[in-house]
Amino acid sequence: MTDVAETADTSDNTGPADDRGHPVTSFVTSMSRALDRLADVSGWTMTPGEQRHALVELRRQRARLEELELRVLVAADRNDIGAESGATSTAAWLADATGSTRVACFRDVHLAHALDEEFEATRAALAAGEIDVPRAVVVVSSVRRLSDEHDDLPPGTNAKAEAHLLSQARRLDVARVRRLGKRLYEVVCPAAADADEGRILAAEEDRARRLAYVTLRDNGDGTVDGRFRLPTLHADLLRKALDALTAPRRLRAGPVDATAGGVRRPSASFLRGQGLMELLERHLDLTTMPGQGGSPFTVVVTMELDALQSGLGVAAVDTGCRISAGETRRLACRAGIIPMVLDGDSVPLDLGRERRLFSKHQRIALAQQYDGCAATNCDRPPAWTEVHHLDPWSAGGRTDLHRGLPLCPAHHRMADHPDRWDMRRMPDGGVRFSRRT
Repeated sequence: MTDVAETADTSDNTGPADDRGHPVTSFVTSMSRALDRLADVSGWTMTPGEQRHALVELRRQRARLEELELRVLVAADRNDIGAESGATSTAAWLADATGSTRVACFRDVHLAHALDEEFEATRAALAAGEIDVPRAVVVVSSVRRLSDEHDDLPPGTNAKAEAHLLSQARRLDVARVRRLGKRLYEVVCPAAADADEGRILAAEEDRARRLAYVTLRDNGDGTVDGRFRLPTLHADLLRKALDALTAPRRLRAGPVDATAGGVRRPSASFLRGQGLMELLERHLDLTTMPGQGGSPFTVVVTMELDALQSGLGVAAVDTGCRISAGETRRLACRAGIIPMVLDGDSVPLDLGRERRLFSKHQRIALAQQYDGCAATNCDRPPAWTEVHHLDPWSAGGRTDLHRGLPLCPAHHRMADHPDRWDMRRMPDGGVRFSRRT
């Protein structure tokens, strides 16, 4: 026995079968017959020009047909056409009648209502075949998101936003329209958008600075591994500098060794490593960097005079590593890199009463002697120290090397208060503090 509901539903789905009735039903019937006549027509029988014309027009007419379907769908939803068959919604009825997914049908119902109620300009563009459904969806969702995110928009803003996106959607693909939709606020409210973006960027920049770090790990084989996290701006500055140093034209004539280690086709990471070495060696002006006690930042390389002259042997860097004498000779001409040559001509290090503060070279010598704060239980590096006069200048003390002591600010304050702290010299030249009772 045939189910009555099924019979009624099938009849309801098929609709009128002749040309009489509503213009839309007549059009659907005529279109169906026309497509029937084309069912066996082969595309290869067309000329290339005919194929080009047909493809563009078919795509355009598809958009127009989809708009017509949405126009009928919104009216059908208002008539609750699924009620007679017990469907819970128009979307549920449509999914059952056509074999479509419910998600797709619900999406179409929502779009149909939006085009009919709020987005007349978008509906008209779709009806004219100027845009397709995916681009119409982007226009609708972008303008609605603008309203949801900003509840203080001036009157007419949504219409302005829709018009702007439609003008772009008529000539751009859906991906680019979607990207423009994300920055819609900047177009319709540029002043407010700049202020909002400025606040957001300021917060991001503050967070990025607080999260910045650099870690270095000595591998023990002459190399060091590292990790870093930088604000985007500083990373871009570093990237631009390295790219400039490793440009192909410059590699052919410049100092960067693009074939080091037998590399024929160097990777981008390899070239950036070469560029970073050149940046540090040749383009970083160490003399302008802050250093200990206000003297310029320096890298001190200690070596014997005969090694400097011959280029054979080793040298010790104040960072703790050892390098070849040849490398030292290559670096010695760089500003901020000072060779401390033993048994050679020395810079005067005893200045007596001629000056109040210790000189740059005296500070370098003290940094080499103590490698930081002279307090035996302190790990502050040389750059953080100040030179303390063992014989106070105010009491006639001299600014001589052997009477200077590098101390970090905390220990320097202790040394300046002998009534509260006892400072005792140790056999290695360092000092130890103890509180006076």
